[in-house]
Amino acid sequence: MAHRILIITDCAVDADVLTDVLGSARDGPFEVEWVRQLATGIKRLRMGGIDAILVDLMLPDSVGIASFDMLFAATPHTPIMTLCTVEDEDLALEAVQHGAQGYLAKGHFVSVLVPQTIRNIIKRKAVEETIYKEKTRAEIALNSIGDAVICTDMQGVIDYLNIAAEEITGWSREEAYGRPLGEIFKIINGVTRECERNTVELVLQTDTSVDLPADTLLICRDGSETAIEDSAAPINDWDGQPTGVVIVFHDVSAAHAMTKKMAYLAQHDFLTSLPNRVLLNDRIDQAITLAKRNHAQLAILFLDLDNFKHINDSLGHAFGDKLLQSVSTRLSNCVRASDTVSRQGGDEFVVLLAESNNDSDEDVALTANKILAALALPHVLVKDEMFVTTSIGISIYPADGRDAETLIKNADKAMYYAKDKGRNNYQFFRDEMNIRAVERQLIEVNLRTALERKEFVLHYQPKINLETGMITGAEALLRWQHHEWGMVFPDRFMATAEDCGLIVPIGRWVLHEACLQARKWIDAGLAPVSIAVNISAIEFRQKNFTDGVRSILSQTGIDADRLELEITESVLMRDADASAVILQELKNMGVQLAVDDFGTGYSSLAYLEQFPIDVLKIDQSFVRDIADETDSGIIVSAVIGMGNSLKLRVIAEGVESQAQLSFLKARHCAEGQGNFFSRPLTAEQFVTLLTNGNCQIGGQ
Repeated sequence: MAHRILIITDCAVDADVLTDVLGSARDGPFEVEWVRQLATGIKRLRMGGIDAILVDLMLPDSVGIASFDMLFAATPHTPIMTLCTVEDEDLALEAVQHGAQGYLAKGHFVSVLVPQTIRNIIKRKAVEETIYKEKTRAEIALNSIGDAVICTDMQGVIDYLNIAAEEITGWSREEAYGRPLGEIFKIINGVTRECERNTVELVLQTDTSVDLPADTLLICRDGSETAIEDSAAPINDWDGQPTGVVIVFHDVSAAHAMTKKMAYLAQHDFLTSLPNRVLLNDRIDQAITLAKRNHAQLAILFLDLDNFKHINDSLGHAFGDKLLQSVSTRLSNCVRASDTVSRQGGDEFVVLLAESNNDSDEDVALTANKILAALALPHVLVKDEMFVTTSIGISIYPADGRDAETLIKNADKAMYYAKDKGRNNYQFFRDEMNIRAVERQLIEVNLRTALERKEFVLHYQPKINLETGMITGAEALLRWQHHEWGMVFPDRFMATAEDCGLIVPIGRWVLHEACLQARKWIDAGLAPVSIAVNISAIEFRQKNFTDGVRSILSQTGIDADRLELEITESVLMRDADASAVILQELKNMGVQLAVDDFGTGYSSLAYLEQFPIDVLKIDQSFVRDIADETDSGIIVSAVIGMGNSLKLRVIAEGVESQAQLSFLKARHCAEGQGNFFSRPLTAEQFVTLLTNGNCQIGGQ
């Protein structure tokens, strides 16, 4: 495509000569347009399509350098050459200084160099435009990336910063230009705090790309420090010779912070911020190494909150989480800064007491007692007070283990022994606990198949009217007829059933089986009696407990008033408000409600009035203390009097002698239960008692 040239001159001869020369150029003709006045030329330029301009600065409507300036302003990117006489050469040179690409001397237009010169300036202008576009594109790209870019010359003097570099360093491009790199890009080692070597020197010495060391910090203009990662590379010309250095870097402060946070989360419990088992094991290993070197001991305390699952089930996990946080704070306040309190998960905590003395048992016991006392104090959560206790197992290095795993495992075994001892105490590990732990695991494994194998059976112990001797009801008592071990009583397996959660399906079976048996007795024409079933804390706090009771009553067809549910007062008082709601739902069904083991817990008149209770059962430990009928039996007398005043039926458990019976009758206790009347019987044996209607006092 031919280039289009605009000639602006009032001289027709010059225009004709140029038109002829350009139109017959050997390497391709030009298309030529000619106008006489500057205004006409500018108007034509606005229409576009002109590749170069030849202008005479002596025009009818404009004269001198002003002509060029107006033309250049109208089209600054189109190459312009002036036409001049020898006398006007100074004016032509001035035009070059103002932006002209050169000038043609009048009288010499016929030369073959004229087309070549014009073609060259057009090509040069096209190259300049291409370079400008590439430079602009590169500038936009550099300012769009997140990485900061700094360029220097061979002496390390800055000649470029992109926007990211301005933001990170705090220096603007204009302020940084011409300054030494070390003044703008001051870097130190974040660990040693020593200044790092000049990046430009490193690059120029090796003539290759280099990376900054890890943990490099940039000292910004305002004195703040920013963690950065960067690389630097030489800038070479087209001969491959270095002309400067480009440094590319970015702020890694957020990445470093996230890395630290992730490392922290990997080693700490998210709820309490205590070290987790990963960090605990590492600290135990370190403590063992130190203790071995110093011939010292260390202690591991394994803690489990007593009945915490009941709190979670009844009050919700949010409440339980707040309690765990409160416990964590108190545990941390009970130990030294050199010790470690760790949450293992759930309601389990492990405390490492490092650097203990050789006579550490006494010191460890003091710490354990301190923890027991601290946790037993009320925990104020929102507006409520919550009470919780803990059971603690203790193992000592090196006597009880020489590695973290063994020490924790043995402390765990000792903790279960503390649970068996009644909770809210601590126990040191002893070798025989391994036997108990194995047995406990064996019991759990067998419990999981006991229901499927139908190994559970119920025995029934009668409740007797102390005045008439008539049978008023029966308490269903669980037994485990193991296929290898024989008859297993609840005191051997119930704690394990509660800990592993099997108490819920077992309890559901007991309730269903007891109601079904009562229905069978009624269908057999025997005198209807109430059937009493013990309800564990875990069962009572199940969300669907009352629905389950209603369903079983419907399935078995027993009247609700023939079912008596026995619940210990400690379970009821764990959350009195929630207990009142559950009890009222049961009462609305018509179910009889009994407080079991009365006298061993709160024994508060206030809750007896608050709860819809029908029966008080005096704990057998109090009945056992009655020596003869003249014994004061203050507690038993008080309970009987309280129950009678509140019009509650009072039942004494564990009656074993005539003296106890006489004492109870003298104080007008309504009913009794114990081996003095009858031991627990199978369902078939109990039929004989029901047929007679009463018990032979003192019968076995």
